[in-house]
Amino acid sequence: MSRKRPILSKKHEQADVVGVFKRASGGYGFVHPDGFAAGDRSADVHITAHRQRDAVSGDVVKVRLLSGNSTWRQGPTGEIIEVVSRKTTRFVGRYFESSGISWVRVDGNTFDSPISVGDPGAKDAGENDKVVIEIVRFPQYGQGGEGVVVEVLGALADPGVDAQSIIHEFDLPGPFPDEVLADAREQAAQFSEEVLDDRRDLTEKVIVTIDPTDARDFDDAISLDRIENDHWLLGVHIADVCHFVRKGSPLDIEAARRGTSVYLPGHVIPMLPEIVSNNLASLQPERVRFTRTCWIEFSPEGIPIDTVIERSAIKSHRRFTYDEVDTFLSNPATRKIQMSSAIRSLLGRMRDLARVLRSRRIAKGSLELDMPEVKIDLDRSGRVTGAHVVEHTESHQIIEEFMLAANEAVARTLSSTEGGYLRRVHAAPDLKKLQQLNEFVNELGFDVESLESRFELQKLLQKARGCREEHAIHYAVLRSFKQACYSPQHEGHFALASDFYCHFTSPIRRYPDLTIHRALDTISKGHKPPHDGLHQLGEQCSHLERRAEAAERELVKLKLLLFLSSRIGEEMDAVVTGVERFGIFAQGMDLPAEGFLSRQVLPPDRYRYDKVGHVLSGAREGNVFRLGDRLRVSVQQVDLDRRLLEFGLVDKHSRGKKRVRRSTRKVKPRMKKREHHGERHKKRQPRR
Repeated sequence: MSRKRPILSKKHEQADVVGVFKRASGGYGFVHPDGFAAGDRSADVHITAHRQRDAVSGDVVKVRLLSGNSTWRQGPTGEIIEVVSRKTTRFVGRYFESSGISWVRVDGNTFDSPISVGDPGAKDAGENDKVVIEIVRFPQYGQGGEGVVVEVLGALADPGVDAQSIIHEFDLPGPFPDEVLADAREQAAQFSEEVLDDRRDLTEKVIVTIDPTDARDFDDAISLDRIENDHWLLGVHIADVCHFVRKGSPLDIEAARRGTSVYLPGHVIPMLPEIVSNNLASLQPERVRFTRTCWIEFSPEGIPIDTVIERSAIKSHRRFTYDEVDTFLSNPATRKIQMSSAIRSLLGRMRDLARVLRSRRIAKGSLELDMPEVKIDLDRSGRVTGAHVVEHTESHQIIEEFMLAANEAVARTLSSTEGGYLRRVHAAPDLKKLQQLNEFVNELGFDVESLESRFELQKLLQKARGCREEHAIHYAVLRSFKQACYSPQHEGHFALASDFYCHFTSPIRRYPDLTIHRALDTISKGHKPPHDGLHQLGEQCSHLERRAEAAERELVKLKLLLFLSSRIGEEMDAVVTGVERFGIFAQGMDLPAEGFLSRQVLPPDRYRYDKVGHVLSGAREGNVFRLGDRLRVSVQQVDLDRRLLEFGLVDKHSRGKKRVRRSTRKVKPRMKKREHHGERHKKRQPRR
């Protein structure tokens, strides 16, 4: 049967294609042509292993299209004829010697074979040390690569080496340049806590901060009053970073280059030097700090009536942790937390308004995925000691609602000027993915109407709450969502059911927020914020955000693999996070380690892969493995070089054997893909 080829433009069909190459673990790869949206895979060009030249994942390459389509998948095939630009020439790996030759096994699956290195003695590399190499000749099909050791990080088990490996691998920023630190010191020398004439003095107002216990940069504070007509007046006070980081200054140029603070396990790479982030701009208690205040008046029902944004100066009356606020909210009469009556009243009002805003947001169709968040625990040397579930308690919800409200209010204000600004956009899911989701949940036994409606999606999530299929539903919904990003385009935020949304509340650690503050400055002077350069800036900030997220995930993975490497045979409960034709992926429920179970370790059966249903079903014995199923697994193998974890199946205790409804559609294999939404406001890693 002939395959239908995705439509390429005449331009692409007649000329060579330029795009970004990505190599799969099976050795083959794909090139995503320029001019197609990041999520649109219809025009991806399939590249077999022997037609990749010396390209590696992330390289920009030129591809010559070949006649005929791929025999493995739908779509065009081609061969790489030129590497236009390299993503990087430096890689991290493990040094070893064999047969008198020095080698480096690069981490991950970037290269199939080790890279030979010359003169390792110049850097005193020892057996099994982690090293950084510069590639001199990239390997290609049938020909090995060559490199040179440029830095020795040390043994992987040594404290901090795992973090340094990830920092080098993802090319994360290092120490701040001298000129940037000099700029920060100059700002500190010039700063005075005297309230300037162009700012509203709010230093006597009852204002508090609520942050994690280990937070050092406090960039948001809250005040709240009941006013006439029983209305609410919410004050969201955000650190005025623009006062210290002037456009075009060394601080600004470096912040734009970094884009975001990177929060690695046990290690933080800040966007701004600590002089600014942890001192000058941080809203420390009992210190005069400059802020940008967003005043929002709400009706008793939580409807926004008016918004005023102004320069201000505050003095936080109290620094709370989330745990302290939760203790108070659970028992307002508690004496464990000492505070004034004014602050007690403020916390009570904050709880009441947050509940009103949350109810109204849900009524508008805002979607929430209650995915359990498991964080690893580390000792002082950075080694894993265990893990814990991060609870999204009422104190977190209070801050989340107020930050969401401020971000929406600022975006509405900026939109009314018709000027340019960086929105935080989240496009609606593709119709095809929603249809597949609809079919998937129907096969699970959930009778739903068309999931093209956000309210039907809401009903589905509510129906699944507490059911054994809850994990499966949440994972499937997550996969149907697109990824949020920064863009000047007015696309709205699908998950939040918001037409206007931007990032305003975290300028200490996110560069887009800093640009929003500058846009507000422009408006205050009677001008429209310019549109120039916003598309490029949005793409850059989105890329840097995803790099930070990927680096965090990879370091967590590496630390967990190190932890499990000495625990072969250990059993754990897990949930199926991915289903493929060649096996299943599962993640520990108490320890967030994701491993793979090949079909060879599953009970013997004649398995059929259902892509839409996210299921492997046995036609002979009736074994079923579906997305969201709970399993009992054991650690079978840990490959630190390739960062792979293999599980064995001990027991399937979610559903046992069950025949699933047969589908008449033909299914095709696909490789592992991960969708990430992650838009819940978290003080350390906000995503919305």
